[in-house]
Amino acid sequence: MPAYSIDCLLTCDNHLGEGPIWDVATQCLYWVDSTGPRVGKDAIWRLNPSTGEVSSWPLDQDIGAMTLREGGGSILALSDGFYSFDFDSGKPELIAKVDDDPARARLNDGKCDRAGRFFAGGMDDQEELGICGLWRLDPDLSLTKVEDGIICSNGPCWSPDNRTFYFADTFQNEIWAYDYDLDTGDLSNRRVFASTANDGGFADGSTVDAEGYLWNAQVISGDLIRYAPDGSVERKISMPVRNITSVMFGGADLEDIYVTSMARVSHPATHDNFSVETKPQFAAGGLFRIRGLGIRGLPETRFAG
Repeated sequence: MPAYSIDCLLTCDNHLGEGPIWDVATQCLYWVDSTGPRVGKDAIWRLNPSTGEVSSWPLDQDIGAMTLREGGGSILALSDGFYSFDFDSGKPELIAKVDDDPARARLNDGKCDRAGRFFAGGMDDQEELGICGLWRLDPDLSLTKVEDGIICSNGPCWSPDNRTFYFADTFQNEIWAYDYDLDTGDLSNRRVFASTANDGGFADGSTVDAEGYLWNAQVISGDLIRYAPDGSVERKISMPVRNITSVMFGGADLEDIYVTSMARVSHPATHDNFSVETKPQFAAGGLFRIRGLGIRGLPETRFAG
């Protein structure tokens, strides 16, 4: 393995940093602080690595994921549904609500396929019950539930040939693979791609590199894992903090790897898998960058609607 470096690029103290998206057009990284609004923190973040300029926007509810929009602005998966968002006004506008249980479920991780459809799934805020769905927002703004029975949605991403969709239910300890039809956005033939049952952590956010390998951030263990297309572990990289949450390639050549993390200590979950802490680890909640691996990512697609 080539020599590589891991740096904390930004000590932003995200309550629950998630969902990094590299925008090739502007050479900026966007990500979210999913539960930041609960503690008075901004929810949407942007970094221009070449200048160091950081921008952020507040919201009045949790945010699971975001995607940029071809015509400008973005689409947000907020706690109760999908919204359009204008960066200048800072105001979200409802597109469609989901019908997951609003008392304890919220939308979580999401990403666009290469036809410009936005997928985002729900999670039980107590990380216990399979009460949530996986949703597809099409460019015509129609909303379709494509999977259900989910405890905690994470890591949606696609193989380079668009024929395989990967998706994790964090607290069922599995990453799944589906056959994917790019023409229709339909999923079929779900099977287990990888199990985390015997790992020290749980599958959180993912991305796929140009060689077709899946990268997954394991929350709790702090391991960044690269899986081969057959589901075997190709390598593990131990990050400086335990609660890493997601991963994305970026930079001019898509060879930088960005990793988000969370700082929060108190968790609403019913399980006791999180370490008992009185304060976060040093740099927990920060944004990290890995350089020197010589592996290239794939450009992310904007929402086509």
